[in-house]
Amino acid sequence: MKTGCRITYTTITAFMLLLGLTNSALASPNIKNRYYYEQRGDMIWEVPTSQKVIALTFDDGPDPSETTQILDVLHKYNAKCTFFAIGKKIAAYPEVAKQVIAEGHELANHTYNHVYFKKPISEQQILQELELTEKEIVKISGKHSSLFRPPGGMYDDTLIDVSNNMGLKPVLWSWHQDTRDWNRPGVWSIYSKVIRNAKNGDIVLFHDYVHGQSQTGEALKIILPELAKQGFRFVTVSELIELSDAQQVKHGRHLAF
Repeated sequence: MKTGCRITYTTITAFMLLLGLTNSALASPNIKNRYYYEQRGDMIWEVPTSQKVIALTFDDGPDPSETTQILDVLHKYNAKCTFFAIGKKIAAYPEVAKQVIAEGHELANHTYNHVYFKKPISEQQILQELELTEKEIVKISGKHSSLFRPPGGMYDDTLIDVSNNMGLKPVLWSWHQDTRDWNRPGVWSIYSKVIRNAKNGDIVLFHDYVHGQSQTGEALKIILPELAKQGFRFVTVSELIELSDAQQVKHGRHLAF
């Protein structure tokens, strides 16, 4: 009995020490992880909000086939979303990019050549990739975008500093909402990933260009009505940021619980 008590006490003590170390590590200003960058407001993975809103995002377009199919589904459910577009594809398919804007969606920066930045990331390369894409976005929309998603989610301090200084907030996605639709895992796999994990303030990762036969459009046909049934509203990432609890308090608005 005494041995059992000692083991239990030792286990509990070890657990508490581990928990304390973990919390300290998460809060430590010396460890540059997701929590460090979120607390500083340098990057966004998701948005803390008490409102039942969710941001669907699409990477790697525009594409004359897949993007337009996705837009048709979004229109049916009055879903406003954010498209992280590749600059050279905007240049190649300007009419599709214009349709994204015309239907009330957000067009954001995803580099010009879909570059997977290798660390340490070159400041000059970042500037070139983002500036070229911004030129294409301005041609289409008449204004600069305010958001940027690095391909593959690759980043370091240089990328974060350069993009923020350009007025482009780096946006990744909720860790529990990576649909991996680029790998064509199956319509129901994409559906269940989103529905099973849906939470207020989520940023969901999809693609409006997939090599081969995309399953994203078909998955959206069942994802959107189910999320709507659960009471979710579909907003752009910029709208989601404005609906954060912090912004609501700042502007003295009523928080919806």
